[in-house]
Amino acid sequence: MKHNSASTNDITEWKGQDIILFQEDLRKEVKGSISEKSFYNYFKTSSEKIPRVDILNMLSEYCGYENWNDFKTQNSKIISNNTKKKTAKRKWIVFFLIGILFITSAYFLIPKSNTFNFCFIDRDRNEPITKNPIEIIVLNNEQSPYYTKSDSLGCFTWTTKDDFIHFVIKSPYHKTDTIYRSISTITKENIRVSTDDYALMLHYYANGKLDNWKNRKKELSKMIADDAVIFQVLPSGLGIEVYSKIEFINKLTTPTKSLQNIEIIESRRSEGQVVKLKFKIKS
Repeated sequence: MKHNSASTNDITEWKGQDIILFQEDLRKEVKGSISEKSFYNYFKTSSEKIPRVDILNMLSEYCGYENWNDFKTQNSKIISNNTKKKTAKRKWIVFFLIGILFITSAYFLIPKSNTFNFCFIDRDRNEPITKNPIEIIVLNNEQSPYYTKSDSLGCFTWTTKDDFIHFVIKSPYHKTDTIYRSISTITKENIRVSTDDYALMLHYYANGKLDNWKNRKKELSKMIADDAVIFQVLPSGLGIEVYSKIEFINKLTTPTKSLQNIEIIESRRSEGQVVKLKFKIKS
């Protein structure tokens, strides 16, 4: 900078005329020069590669030293500090990479917990199923079946180390269904459950107020198969009582007080008719 006026004191920003003046100054002072390619390789990039010894000797002489060794001797502390800084920087980089590797390994190796959230919606009414809880049987691999029910909001939450859930839903007035879901970005899913029309109709007949009892018998007769298996679950573990189709229809069409407390526990149908029916009378 004493011999020529560069555009900036920062040599890494020199270009064009600045480089040419520097090359000419080197020729004048030390009878040597540095090519433009070398200048860009060593001064304008972040490469840690140093020039050849002859170039270092020339540059050291240009700076007022005898040679490169003289420069290193007189600046040993500075060079040592720079070396230590570079070594420390490399260590921190290594520690940083090891830390990332450790965190990544932990992420994949440590078992994670996945939480599934479902709410059950009546497909016909498009409303949450809250009046009669949905019975849920979780069937995940390597686990015993787990029995639970939907809550007061018609929802169900399950936390597991598996990335999937496999369960069966049952309801007195809705169709039984098997659900399989894999973990996804969905935090909560609404499952639409189909109504069991036959069970609902039987429930309606058992608890409704109909004046035309004869018409009621005809409709029930169409709904129930002639060879249907029908039984009542007796209270206090006393067993069951089996009914024929006619006996059950007569029970449903006789206006007794117990008729109001009939609860359908399970119903199955085939070809449009009820073939199996299980019920109880609530006390």
